[in-house]
Amino acid sequence: MYAFFKGQIVPIEEARISVRTSAFNYGTGCYEGIRAYWNDEQKQLFIFRGLAHFQRLLRSCRILMITLPFDAEELLEVARQILEKSGFQTNTYIRPIAYKATEGIGTWLHDMEDDVTIFAQPMGKYIDADDGVKAGTVAWRRIDDLSIPARAKITGSYVNSALAKTEAHLNGYDEAIVLTQDGHVSEGSAENIFIVKNGRLITPPVTDNILEGVTRSSLMQIAAERMGVETSERSIDRTELYLADEAFFCGTSAEVSPIIEADHRPIANGKVGPITSKLRLLFTEVVRGRDERYREWLTPVYRK
Repeated sequence: MYAFFKGQIVPIEEARISVRTSAFNYGTGCYEGIRAYWNDEQKQLFIFRGLAHFQRLLRSCRILMITLPFDAEELLEVARQILEKSGFQTNTYIRPIAYKATEGIGTWLHDMEDDVTIFAQPMGKYIDADDGVKAGTVAWRRIDDLSIPARAKITGSYVNSALAKTEAHLNGYDEAIVLTQDGHVSEGSAENIFIVKNGRLITPPVTDNILEGVTRSSLMQIAAERMGVETSERSIDRTELYLADEAFFCGTSAEVSPIIEADHRPIANGKVGPITSKLRLLFTEVVRGRDERYREWLTPVYRK
């Protein structure tokens, strides 16, 4: 495997930072999670919405006052070269990280050296969700925009996700449901969330401290164009989860993960619902390059 480090592609074992690096000590970095899907019929690996992800990375950089000498298109091309050089023929996860690279002690963002690294590795399912996920609300609240902006994928902020995920697992759930400070549904530990009610999708708005998910926006578009299912973006009360017709998590890692139980209460009949099932199937076809209508979302890795 290979990584982009200090401006060049090197064996991943050589991509190492000092223990004195600011980002390691203070969480002053931001990252993206990007999937690439292997299509065995076409013998091609497709990066899913890589440009949108790198554009979001650069937006996160603006919040952290990180300046990079690359635009989104250049970063996407670097990621493509890493995958090509690695020769992956399986589903793969790409992790770019922009970070404060200054070595030393000091909790600030200004007047520091900035850098970016990208690595990739094979990755299968993040959540084993074929039969559905049992989720539970946790005591930890989602970080607020006035504390650490949730719309930026800031490395240090994911302590919030780790606390939530661990509490959920220790309480016997597969995944966490995290609430805002005022008690509305925000996200999973690291996934956006949707419910289905009366044939419509409902998802929390960006002002409820969610990550503005690339998969989230993709699913909203696919649902509208391919299924005629519209989405409402509004706050969701906790008890609305219990009365939903269907629910699911989504994200780069989670993909489309049906929720069949919330806080020990079955959602509807406790099985994966029809809208979730159809949307998951359509999404699978799109990311593997089997739906030409969304081919512009894909970047082929191997040049033929």
